[in-house]
Amino acid sequence: MDSHPPSRHQHIFNLPRFFNNYLDIILGIVLGLIAFSFHHLGMPYLATTASALAIGAISITVAEIAEILAERFEEPYASFVLTFSAVAVEIILLFMIILEATHSPQALETVKGGIISAVIVDMNVLLGIAVFIGGLSYSEQEHNEDTSSTYTTILLVASSALLVPSIINYSDIGEDKLFQVSVMISITLMIFYIAIFIFQTKTHQHFFKTSAKSRFFQLKKHQGEDEEEDDYYLFDRLGNISNLVVIFLLIFFIGVFAEIFAKDGMIIAKDLGMSTGLAGLIIAIIAVSPEILTAIKAAKNDQMQRVVNIAMGASTVSILLTVPLLMALAYMNGIYLTLDFNAFQIGALMLTILLAWKTTDDGETNYFEGVSHLMFFVCYAIIAMMYQ
Repeated sequence: MDSHPPSRHQHIFNLPRFFNNYLDIILGIVLGLIAFSFHHLGMPYLATTASALAIGAISITVAEIAEILAERFEEPYASFVLTFSAVAVEIILLFMIILEATHSPQALETVKGGIISAVIVDMNVLLGIAVFIGGLSYSEQEHNEDTSSTYTTILLVASSALLVPSIINYSDIGEDKLFQVSVMISITLMIFYIAIFIFQTKTHQHFFKTSAKSRFFQLKKHQGEDEEEDDYYLFDRLGNISNLVVIFLLIFFIGVFAEIFAKDGMIIAKDLGMSTGLAGLIIAIIAVSPEILTAIKAAKNDQMQRVVNIAMGASTVSILLTVPLLMALAYMNGIYLTLDFNAFQIGALMLTILLAWKTTDDGETNYFEGVSHLMFFVCYAIIAMMYQ
């Protein structure tokens, strides 16, 4: 009797393939349960480590599903999906830290450090690693220079807005006035974001689309190799609405584990005398790490436009949307979050934007520019560890 190979649509269970496809989500759930156990056993170091790993593992699945959705949409909507999936994790982590402010006075300073660090990590680690790795495969990679020019302008204005409460705070206006100024700046940032959203999705979409076809995909097309979805991967077969539901469900789990991370993490930070800048940096790295993997993959495929959209788009949302949302969520819980960032945070933010403007304004990147961003980040990390 002749044996017939299974058709493309016959899904025979294969254990190695199953674990290869779903290891991150399985590992995330298992580590989350372990973190839950350690938390109730009063073992904060193990609970914090396990919860951080669980958040990272599940965030990888969120990023993978977001990438599937992004492939189905055109720019700029594709990058919006990737950006918001990362920023959602960031907001959850920082909000859980905010809730610890009632019995940990350093919590709000950690949140402020996390907001700034998210931009630093996006613009220097994510962009730096992706540009460096992409530059090793291609001597130069192209992207739409209007994209980087627009984003750096937006970020420069947004970071200047964050300067306002910090400058006014030097006049000893009092906490009530400082909070009022912070609310006004928060509303201004939200209005600015709405204007940018219209600009990006309605009137000037071409500013955020690639100006050159990826050489990687040109080669594949020339060779007649059409990329196909993995029929064995559940999320490739699900529709857009179903995948969005899964993303929200996974983000819910991230929120549960983030609560453990926040409570036990603040205990550890206090025990070790950890600076709020370093604590914020750790939170930012956990939130951004899945998107770093997505950016590396895009860079290897010569999709530098997507890398720029993710790095700068996430940075924009981290200031213009994350800040107002966190202030509103904090206020709803009886906590007053003010936007008086310290000189180190604002200075690092400004220098990051200037560096990004310098390395991307000509629409081309190379590996040395990636090294420059990574070098800047190392310097920032050293100061964050020592700056109190």
